[in-house]
Amino acid sequence: MNAPFGERLADAVAARGPLCVGIDPHVPLLADWGLPDSPDGLARFTDAVVDALAGQVAVLKPQLAFYERHGSRGLAVLEDAVARARAAGALVLLDAKRGDIGSTMDAYADYLRPEHPLAVDALTVSPYLGPGSLQPAVDTARLTGGGLFLLARTSNPDAGTFQHALVGERTVAQAVVDTVRGWNTPAWVVGDPLPDIGAVRDVAGRWGPSTGSFGVVVGATLPELDVELDGLGGPVLAPGLGAQGGSVADLRRLFGAGRAVVPTVSRDVLRAGPDVAALRAAADRWTAELTA
Repeated sequence: MNAPFGERLADAVAARGPLCVGIDPHVPLLADWGLPDSPDGLARFTDAVVDALAGQVAVLKPQLAFYERHGSRGLAVLEDAVARARAAGALVLLDAKRGDIGSTMDAYADYLRPEHPLAVDALTVSPYLGPGSLQPAVDTARLTGGGLFLLARTSNPDAGTFQHALVGERTVAQAVVDTVRGWNTPAWVVGDPLPDIGAVRDVAGRWGPSTGSFGVVVGATLPELDVELDGLGGPVLAPGLGAQGGSVADLRRLFGAGRAVVPTVSRDVLRAGPDVAALRAAADRWTAELTA
C-alpha cells in the first residue's frame, strides 16, 4: 500500500509548490498547437505536457472526457501518460467526476488500485447520490492510500441551484464539506455538532503530515466563501485560476494563508505550448506567484 494520499500530497507540495496543472486537450487547444483532433494529435499534446511538467509540478490533473472521446486509442494515450507522470514524481489526479452506487461505484474506485492499468493517485467524484453512495470509493482509497476530491462549492454560474439548497439548516455544499470532514475525522459522525474548531484549526486543513486524503472542490472564482472549511482535515482543490478569471489574490481572499489548497491552472499554462520550455516557464511563473 502507498503512504496515504494526503501525506504524499503534502510532501509533493513541500518539494514542488502547490500548483496543479489540468491536462485538458480540447479541440480548440489542439488546433492552437497545430495538432489534429485525432489520437495522434492527442498523444503529441499529452506527451509534450508530461515531458514539460511531470518533473516539476506537484499534481497533474488529466480530464478523462477528452481522452474517452477518442475511444480506446485515447485511453491508451492517457494510460501511458499517467504511468510516465507518476514515474517522474508528479501525483496524478484523474478528473472524472464519477458518482454512482454499489458495485458501479466500486468499479470506478478501481482507478485508485495499483494494479489498475490506469492507476492514479486520486479521483474527483460527485456526491449527489448521497454520501453513502461513495463509501466504496472511500473504502478503496483507505485500502490503497488513494485520495478523493468531492464537488462541494463550484463556481459555474448556476451551481447554487443545487449547492445552496437546504438540507435541514445546512446547504447541500456545507453537507458535502461536513461529510468529508467526517471521513478525515473518523470519530466524528456526520450530523453531529462540529468538532472543537479551536482545537483542530492548527492541525487540520493545513499542510503537514496530518493532511487527510479526502478533499473538496471549491472554485477559486467565487464572489465569497459561503461554506465553513475549518477543521476539514484535508485539501481543497481550487480550480479557476488564469483563463477562468481567478487570481492568487482570490485564493488568499477566499482561503486565507496556510490552508491546504491545491490551486489549479489549465489553459493559462497549456496555451504556452507546444514548446516544452515555454510550458515549463508558464508553470514556473504560477508556482513563483503562489509561493511568494
